[in-house]
Amino acid sequence: MAPRLAAESGERLIDGSGKTLLPGLIDVHVHLTFGALSMKEMLSPMLSQGVIMEKVGGGAASMLLRGFTSVRDAGGPIFPLKAQIDAGALAGPRIWPSGATISQTAGHGDFRSPDERSRKFFGEVSRAERMQATFIADGRPEVLTAVRENLRFGASQIKLMAGGGTSSAYDPVDVTQYTLDEMQAAVEAAEDWGTYVMVHAYTPRAVQKAIRAGVKCIEHGQILDKKTLRMMKRKGVWLSTQNLVESTPDMDPLRVEKRKPVIEGQEKLWPLAKKMNLKIAWGTDFLFEPELNTQQNAYILRLQRWFTNAEVLQLITYNNGQLLQLSGKRSPYPGLLGVVEEGAFADLIVVDGNPVEDLALIAAPETRFLLIMKDGQVVKDLLQ
Repeated sequence: MAPRLAAESGERLIDGSGKTLLPGLIDVHVHLTFGALSMKEMLSPMLSQGVIMEKVGGGAASMLLRGFTSVRDAGGPIFPLKAQIDAGALAGPRIWPSGATISQTAGHGDFRSPDERSRKFFGEVSRAERMQATFIADGRPEVLTAVRENLRFGASQIKLMAGGGTSSAYDPVDVTQYTLDEMQAAVEAAEDWGTYVMVHAYTPRAVQKAIRAGVKCIEHGQILDKKTLRMMKRKGVWLSTQNLVESTPDMDPLRVEKRKPVIEGQEKLWPLAKKMNLKIAWGTDFLFEPELNTQQNAYILRLQRWFTNAEVLQLITYNNGQLLQLSGKRSPYPGLLGVVEEGAFADLIVVDGNPVEDLALIAAPETRFLLIMKDGQVVKDLLQ
């Protein structure tokens, strides 16, 4: 900071009076593909790569205009989109890709429809596997292959399904998925490439097993107990969680019912994790309901139930940026994120007003984000 700077020839000086300069926002649990498509669309045999790129590309561009300059994609076919954004052919945030989710048979990433039979017994690859949405892998050899396949394509971290979920038809939330040996295989393969494994899990049993396997980041975890959180604290494991709503207009009844214990648990998890000073990160995790994406910024406001405005801003910038550093040499974009300082990426937002005083400004990016910059390039400018 300086009291006053003179613009050099050809440079532009912006008057920041009444405005706030923020680092670009970061969401560490997005599904750019799954979030842009409905479940019916994703499983349709008529879905083409062209349609995927059109819908997912549009979603990525909109996300950047909401101020999200960096995201971690938590599973799905993402590499073509990332390549297009990195090449400048499409607008969008930086993407830390996980590639296909890795799931056991009957796990949270087993997206087979009732008419699709097991590849192991019948030799038929499911549609979700063909489009690299998921790898159904059982046993150490298959898990190793799945991890290495993702790394081959450029995954910056690995996403493994270690427990049941709320958005899947066949696995109850309480079930534990993958044996310790299978999870250790994934961790070993990821660590050989200098990166880490993140797991989808809600319950103490699933998370404790994942920690013993060497997993570095837990996604969700809303049903965890104090014992498990203390174990995470001792091992330095990240908690990457969400602030979910009970239901949405297009959510089917089964998903609403499965979500109930998760909603109940998150009311205890957030304040407890904060009190225990865990490494906490935040993401949205919108799935198969494309219209939800427009609420990405509004979901930030729900964090006010447990955090001050300043703490929320730190969570969605600095904290999330620190989590992205776990990818180490596999990070596609080495450099400082989530801060405004010399040497960091020039990801900047000029906000009309002070979000520390009024966090609701963050939920109105169309009018309140006067300027958005990604890596020094202006992508939105209402100050001209």
